[in-house]
Amino acid sequence: MKEEWKEQVCRQIDADREELAQIVRDLSRMPELGYKEYRTSAYVREKLEGLGLNCRTGLARTGLRATAKGRSSAWNVAVLGELDAVISPSHPEADEKTGAAHACGHHVQLANMLGVASALIRSGVLPQLDGDVTFFAVPAEEFVEMEYRQKLRQEGEIRYLSGKQELIRLGAFEDIHAAMMVHSHSATPARRLFLQGGSMGFVAKQIRFLGKEAHAGGAPHQGINALNAAMAAMMCIHANRETFRDEDGIRVHPILTKGGDLVNVVPADVQMETYVRARNIEALSEACRKVDRSIHGACYAIGAKSVIDNMPGQLPLRQNPALSRLFRENSARFFTQEEIQTGVDLVGSTDMGDLTHLIPCIHPTVGGYAGNAHSKDFCIADWETAVLLPTKMMAMTLIDLLADGGSMMAEIQRDFAPAMTREQYCAYLDEQFTSVRQPAITG
Repeated sequence: MKEEWKEQVCRQIDADREELAQIVRDLSRMPELGYKEYRTSAYVREKLEGLGLNCRTGLARTGLRATAKGRSSAWNVAVLGELDAVISPSHPEADEKTGAAHACGHHVQLANMLGVASALIRSGVLPQLDGDVTFFAVPAEEFVEMEYRQKLRQEGEIRYLSGKQELIRLGAFEDIHAAMMVHSHSATPARRLFLQGGSMGFVAKQIRFLGKEAHAGGAPHQGINALNAAMAAMMCIHANRETFRDEDGIRVHPILTKGGDLVNVVPADVQMETYVRARNIEALSEACRKVDRSIHGACYAIGAKSVIDNMPGQLPLRQNPALSRLFRENSARFFTQEEIQTGVDLVGSTDMGDLTHLIPCIHPTVGGYAGNAHSKDFCIADWETAVLLPTKMMAMTLIDLLADGGSMMAEIQRDFAPAMTREQYCAYLDEQFTSVRQPAITG
């Protein structure tokens, strides 16, 4: 029966082709930034309710979920789509006021998710499966507008800066046994599928170097040059790069956001931002210690003070091998062996990585997109590869998981060992919100 059901959902997705294309077009014209996706959320809600589903809304401000019931509710598998856009003001479909644009493909993810919901419900397959499927529209995946998000945090609107992090805290995934989503693979217009790739975890740092003003021409000896402390810190960070192991993938890329106030005043307030990235939590923690030590040492040498404000970023991806194997088997209907690549890492980070530490998840990426991510040139190059095929592969994988009494889901759940519980995860994130103040050392 599974093969017959798979044929039914694929036929339904083909029948929905124009509807899915219209969803992509509609969403591309309403790009919104994280924790502000009210129009997008309302649009997705309308589509899900049109399929007869009840939506739970207002999750992490703009997120929502709707559960479609199977024959039994022994298992619950989630399909995710991300609501937010990025800032790309030169993109042809950018919002004129905010500069937001769907230059990362999240609008297509939402179409994929809605397409899976339609296929399972309209085809009549879902009532024959031994488990439920929950459809999530999640906010704020892109790590942008930190000042705004910090303000929301201070006001008690959110506790964490990424949407899936906040949803985890709220317990929105507590009844979910596995999750999947498909992301765009930028600058890959050809038909390609990428499985079991990793991603970088990161911590964000905002650093202030505080010195003492003085006349830069007349009495520089009376000042303490915070810019010199910042430049020395950058050199100390650079000197540590040879201690970073290649397999840990550590990246540190600081920028100066303020270099001083006036050219004839010794800089007394200099500001720097950086991410510290790594492929695993242990390497990330060690790299953060080296960066902090570099900053403290540089300030000691100059006699300046430093304030390091740390913010938890996102965790590395831990893609589930068994789920990936199922997805690969279903992809063989649409991709040749040469078109499928395994272990190609994402160039950046995703908060799907956070969820993979708690439940079995997959986050494949597909081609069919031209242009670099987050750029004005990003666009769909192959509609079938970008829109239809991910929808079909996720629907087919859900059938594998929830058919035959949910035996495959039971096997995956039995073999999965979470890296941490929800309580441990929240404690980890809370520990990352730190402000380290180093007093000036003179004499």
